[in-house]
Amino acid sequence: MMKKLLIANRGEIACRVMRTARRMGIATVAVYSDADANAPHVRMADEAVRLGPAPAGESYLRVDLILAAAEQTAANAIHPGYGFLSENAGFARACVKAGIIFVGPSAHSIEAMGLKDHAKTLMEKAGVPVTPGYHGSDQDPAFLAAEAGKIGYPVLIKAVAGGGGKGMRKVDAAGDFTQALESCKREAASSFGDDRVLIEKFILNPRHIEVQVFGDSHAGVVHFYERDCSLQRRHQKVIEEAPAPGMTPTVRAAMCSAAIRAARAVNYVGAGTVEFIVDGSGALHENSFYFMEMNTRLQVEHPVTEAITDTDLVELQLRVALGGAVPEQDAIGIQGWAIEARLYAEDPATGFLPSIGRLERLDLPQSAKGVRTDSGVEPGDKVSVHYDPMIAKLVTHGETRVEAINKLVDVLDRQVRVYPVKTNAGFLRRALAHADFRAGKVDTRFIDAHLGILAPGKPPTLSYIAAALTLLEPEPDDPWGAHDGFRVNADAAIELGLDVEGDRCSVQLIPDEAGFTVWVGEVRHTISDVRLTQSRLTARLDRQAVFARVERRASGVLVAARGETHLIELYNPAAAAESLELGGVVKAPMPGKVVSVQVEPGQKVVKGQTLAVLEAMKMEHVLAAPRSGVVETVSIETGAQVGDGAILVSLANDVDG
Repeated sequence: MMKKLLIANRGEIACRVMRTARRMGIATVAVYSDADANAPHVRMADEAVRLGPAPAGESYLRVDLILAAAEQTAANAIHPGYGFLSENAGFARACVKAGIIFVGPSAHSIEAMGLKDHAKTLMEKAGVPVTPGYHGSDQDPAFLAAEAGKIGYPVLIKAVAGGGGKGMRKVDAAGDFTQALESCKREAASSFGDDRVLIEKFILNPRHIEVQVFGDSHAGVVHFYERDCSLQRRHQKVIEEAPAPGMTPTVRAAMCSAAIRAARAVNYVGAGTVEFIVDGSGALHENSFYFMEMNTRLQVEHPVTEAITDTDLVELQLRVALGGAVPEQDAIGIQGWAIEARLYAEDPATGFLPSIGRLERLDLPQSAKGVRTDSGVEPGDKVSVHYDPMIAKLVTHGETRVEAINKLVDVLDRQVRVYPVKTNAGFLRRALAHADFRAGKVDTRFIDAHLGILAPGKPPTLSYIAAALTLLEPEPDDPWGAHDGFRVNADAAIELGLDVEGDRCSVQLIPDEAGFTVWVGEVRHTISDVRLTQSRLTARLDRQAVFARVERRASGVLVAARGETHLIELYNPAAAAESLELGGVVKAPMPGKVVSVQVEPGQKVVKGQTLAVLEAMKMEHVLAAPRSGVVETVSIETGAQVGDGAILVSLANDVDG
């Protein structure tokens, strides 16, 4: 019997496990670091135990502290969530030794699938197709370079202990191999404590399709169909869906059968995911997929599988851990379509650098029929540099793929507002609305191929127009300004200079019979059916219905439109001049370690050129020149630790200036 469950994790997955445990009548224990002392998962649990300081190595990764917390609270079961210790065989073994139920596979299964090189050899023996490549023990750089040449470029370097997109580098030419290998090994050592790698053939037009499997202690193994996780950046999943676009019954049967063979090869018990790389250059074929890895845990994207199969996978995890059986395969069916988008605290305009700080505004959709939100933060919480920057998972379910996509676009348009922390919500919205995505034309290169459209670096046109209309509306305490609809009591054109973090834009409104002709910069638009209240704008922009949330502030208007939230102010020439001057200063976007410095004083650089590489949040982040110029000062050296906002490099005037 499971009397009390300790969740050895944090954030949204800890909250998600607790919801199911509570429904099943199981008491829960949260563990937390100093950074999470007031986090929602701590407040949600029946009991909570402090582990230690904020760094994961001193708290969430301490097996001894977690087992001590279980003993202190008399918890007889531990759920590891995902990440942290979820795929740590030593942790699973220690739980069993302490007489604690480990809600996950055996240590043997974790070890068998934990190292990618060993797992591929095992899969070959089980008759599961694997990607051509080298996954041996020789780690000599010259030997690995030679193997890459034999495989043929492009190749993919992957950490053998990797996961979550960390420790992976695509290499297009032999001349780039050495630098990519060194970077991959550094990241792998930092993230997993193991810098060994394998080399694989990079599949052109690759799709990432995975199968959810479940095993029990009675030798039962079933699948819960597939998920498509092809929309990725830096090899990390961004949008996932189930089922996979273009999947046929024949290919599904072949892929799911291969996944079950993979699970049986290691006597798998619990929830797991078998991931395949798929040749997406044409229609899916039963001979066009290859085993990539098996994740021996619950996946971040499990909600889409839960939606289409009407199954609580966490409940099944808990029941299987107590000796229960998996359902019969014939009892598991597919109902409709589900899409999940990961809402991250990051800035697409700066290469997806994480954005940290306090969540002053945090509006997320409430879970309802066809809409689900999994989150581990609340308004006023801080996004910390110490952990993954995911704010929430937004999931929609519909009868068809189009219906699920439209629901998620509507959620991002109307129900998401985050400020001042930057997010990828607008990026997600543009990806979902893209014609190729809607047509199911997806592969892992989708984001890179369309990055200019998906991350334009400027607020949506609607945001500027909403701000201009709001600034022209009378203040709420104006006796002549009842906010029951918009009006501009002027016949002539009105022009406003607007500013978003130093980026200036001119908006001109010219009243006409239908509403306004609007010039945003040099682009002409029409807007009609305008209705503006103190908190929202509805209108038709270029004949398309639009919606924005607006909030008057002393310095301007906080606008949430098309997934993005921006503070838009009236243009201040003095501030703009200061911003231009500071445009030559490159600061650390967060605390971290300097991995490399690639420029020196007096060197000419062009906009976008790499100046330095910073390691933070267990990933490497490239810091690029904000404009062309000459390097004036370099205030860092390789290996140095830098604080948030520290000046790293400064540029003199433009090369041509």
